Amino acid sequence: MSSNNNKMGLMGLTTIVTVNMMGSGIILLPSSLAATGGIALLAWVVTAIGALAIAYAFAKCGMYCTDDGGMSAYAEKAHGKSSFFIASYTYYVCLVISAVAIAVSCVGYLEYFIPWLKETPIHTFVGVISILIITMFANVKGAKITGQISTITVWGIIIPVLGLSIIGWFWFDAKVFEEAWNPHDISAGSAIYSGMALTLWAFLGIESAGANSGTVENPKRNVPLACMLATVFSAATYIASTTVIQGIIPNEVLVKSDSPFGLVFAQMFSPLVGEIITAMAIMACLGSLLGWQFTNAQVSKVAADMRLFPKIFGDVNKYDAPFKGMMIMLAFELILAIMTISPTLLKQFNVLVNLAVFINMVPYVLALTALGIIMKNADVNQKEYNNGIIIGSVAVLYSIYGAYSTGEVAVFYGAIITLLGYFFYGFIASREAVNNKVSS
Repeated sequence: MSSNNNKMGLMGLTTIVTVNMMGSGIILLPSSLAATGGIALLAWVVTAIGALAIAYAFAKCGMYCTDDGGMSAYAEKAHGKSSFFIASYTYYVCLVISAVAIAVSCVGYLEYFIPWLKETPIHTFVGVISILIITMFANVKGAKITGQISTITVWGIIIPVLGLSIIGWFWFDAKVFEEAWNPHDISAGSAIYSGMALTLWAFLGIESAGANSGTVENPKRNVPLACMLATVFSAATYIASTTVIQGIIPNEVLVKSDSPFGLVFAQMFSPLVGEIITAMAIMACLGSLLGWQFTNAQVSKVAADMRLFPKIFGDVNKYDAPFKGMMIMLAFELILAIMTISPTLLKQFNVLVNLAVFINMVPYVLALTALGIIMKNADVNQKEYNNGIIIGSVAVLYSIYGAYSTGEVAVFYGAIITLLGYFFYGFIASREAVNNKVSS
């Protein structure tokens, strides 16, 4: 009885999943989606349905597969050891890209206080790399400090987004929204396609929803339910906040903004309130970046411990943080920041988001297609198995469409990056074969 009292209930788990998912993914999306117009809101609806399917499938995977490695461990159940490596490798690359995209978002909001950052692309680049370096070195004291900071800072974006979703309607102007609905006269299908990758970006992190099911009361019921509730809540908040902004800020102004939430609160209340919201968004970006960088360091450490990544990624300092792996990751992030320098922050952000989403769909598909065998191994009843297969199939097909929606450039470079992963695994497999031969 006492041990059960120490476990987390449905509301606690739902809150944690919501916080993990929302992060800073929404922070620049209103401006990015404004390039298509209000009709891009249709993409939110499709993405919400797909995200619900993914949340449910990952929750089931997490309940019945508790091996270290998360998505990589799920993938291995169906596709073998090479898929553990490919899932870890592509997820690692995705989080490197995501870190740079979050840093770009942060610089967009910092420009309000430091106009120098937007004077030239080089100035913007300096801001991006400075943020990456500061947050990476803030991680060196281990998981406890990182977790405490991230848990507090994430509310810097959740509060403004949720607040805007509730009170913003008092400033909503139907005429402004109508003028922004379809400025380029495109079809609904084209609008969904154009906004799919951007909206899917806001839900990345959903893959962690089924983790640590052992700490939850009645996990068979509460883990999937918490994932679904958190996804519905996040989707409703995303859709409401984006709709409100497009009904307050004229589309031609919104599309040029690097800090849309600061802009809308400044118009609703005063420049001072806008500054406070902008500062909160910066805080949320820094905390989110801190958390994702530490997560990625742990992904590479687990892979190194399994001899799938170079040994250096598994070395830890006195705080049990994989410092050397963090420095390697920082080097990759700085190289990527150089490669994606663009005349505008929004262009750089969109390029990074599309590539990150495509790369992340690789481990998604590998992991989600393992749901069937994971449930079979867990000997679930036929009804649960059938429900899991149907919803899991929707999740896989949606993930494939999500990859397609990122566009030819992201698909091209994402495919090359994935194929390089198989090239690297060839050396790992041959090394393991030699070791096994020696040991036998």
